[in-house]
Amino acid sequence: MENAKMLSTGLREECGVFGVYDLDGNDVSTSIYYGLSALQHRGQEACGIAVSDTSGPKGRVASYKGLGLVHEVFRESKLDELKGNIGVGHVRYATSGSSTVENAQPLVLRYMKGSLSLAHNGNLVNAYELREQMEQEGSIFHTSIDSEVIAYAIAKERIHSKTVEDAIRKAVKRIQGAYGLIVMSPRKLIGVRDPYGLKPLCIGKADHTYIMASESCAITSLGGEVIRDVEPGEIVTIDKEGSIHSSFIRHEVNHAHCIFEYIYFARLDSHIDNISVYESRIKAGASLAKSHPVEADLVVGVPDSGLTAAKGYSEASGIPFGFAFHKNSYVGRTFIKPTQKDRESSVKIKLSVLDSVVRGKRIVLVDDSIVRGTTIENIIRMMKQAGALEVHVRISSPPFLYPCYFGTDVPSNQQLIASSHSEEQIRSMIGADSLGYMPIEELQNMVGNLPICKACFDQKYPMLVPDHEIRNLLE
Repeated sequence: MENAKMLSTGLREECGVFGVYDLDGNDVSTSIYYGLSALQHRGQEACGIAVSDTSGPKGRVASYKGLGLVHEVFRESKLDELKGNIGVGHVRYATSGSSTVENAQPLVLRYMKGSLSLAHNGNLVNAYELREQMEQEGSIFHTSIDSEVIAYAIAKERIHSKTVEDAIRKAVKRIQGAYGLIVMSPRKLIGVRDPYGLKPLCIGKADHTYIMASESCAITSLGGEVIRDVEPGEIVTIDKEGSIHSSFIRHEVNHAHCIFEYIYFARLDSHIDNISVYESRIKAGASLAKSHPVEADLVVGVPDSGLTAAKGYSEASGIPFGFAFHKNSYVGRTFIKPTQKDRESSVKIKLSVLDSVVRGKRIVLVDDSIVRGTTIENIIRMMKQAGALEVHVRISSPPFLYPCYFGTDVPSNQQLIASSHSEEQIRSMIGADSLGYMPIEELQNMVGNLPICKACFDQKYPMLVPDHEIRNLLE
């Protein structure tokens, strides 16, 4: 969570984490740069890199972070200054009012045992209580992010622990929520995944370089090979010998992997928990065709989020698949723009309709979600202005009814169109000729037997969330 003030907004961040350990001693800043570029879809407002030399003085860390895209923040000259063969990186987007360089990651702590650099994806449900407790004990916070709570908890435990892994194990017993962590100590690279498996994390290797990342696409983009996913509740350590050590947080819970990774956030070429994101979206489109058939001439997807599900719909329905839009690739995702005004402006310049494709046709328009309704309404209007006879909207997720508590940017109920309107009302508001959502019971088909969290659709959280926090989210 951000802080007490941020709770009332219901907005949450989503991030990408990346870590590299080059056993040959080569500098890794450029590798982190490319890894973060592959994870840019997970955060477009801030980024950072922290590196260290495992053969140099313990605790010496070089770091840099800033607001903007990876290629904007890190020029070649800046990367050349970041010398070290072990490092962590982070991409982030935040809620309105918290887009400050202080809140960018990785966080770097220097304390009596050396240094600790941490990159975190996720949110904690008890960060506010832990923060208050730490402040009463004398801790001084420099950011408003819960990642700093985790970093302080680890650093405090490290003073009385033989190893950093022991410190992490003790610290995470105190924290509750969703987290994918990559921690850099002076001689180790450590990955930690929450016991529910809500946030993704995987391990890979390229020659003598080990990699940890939120998504497999960041590993393969460096020419690496994915070794495996970090298991829920697992602490994975890579040491200077290249050994991978594993231990587990003792916390018996039912796994609940975030279904939103497969619906929206993850990149198409990623595999998460041995499941292809591409194949899961093809299955989603096929389920939509089965659940909401319609007579039409062409199936199209909203770029890029709806294209794969549209292909699945086409294959299952027999209706031809086509491309109906030109996308301006230099405009960020409208879903994650901080203000409604920014989102509306972005939609107008982000897509243009190919008139010759849609003119005189009945169109099935597929997208992955309707959150506020602004984007899809504008797209339908543009398609009809371009000559589409009918536009039938199909959404490859159920209606968003509840805000997410664990790090996905699903906003408060006041901004969720489905929480206060029926499907027929939404259809009329966005100007569609028909509207069909993915039935919630079909979600499981996207990922086979993988246990999932779908609390943004059914409010069934995988862990206890304090009542006062839920009230703030639902206001």
